[in-house]
Amino acid sequence: MTNILKDFIADERGATAIEYGLIAAGIALAIITVVNGMGSKLNAKFGSISSSLK
Repeated sequence: MTNILKDFIADERGATAIEYGLIAAGIALAIITVVNGMGSKLNAKFGSISSSLK
């Protein structure tokens, strides 16, 4: 039983997948933050354009 536990702790096969997952999550968070910040500005701009067209 202890050999199985030692093998499990020493196994690093899934580490790369986890690292790529964390990188992808960080990039997604950055994109969401930027789009959220730009969203209010775009909404105001389109509102201004819409009111000037009426």
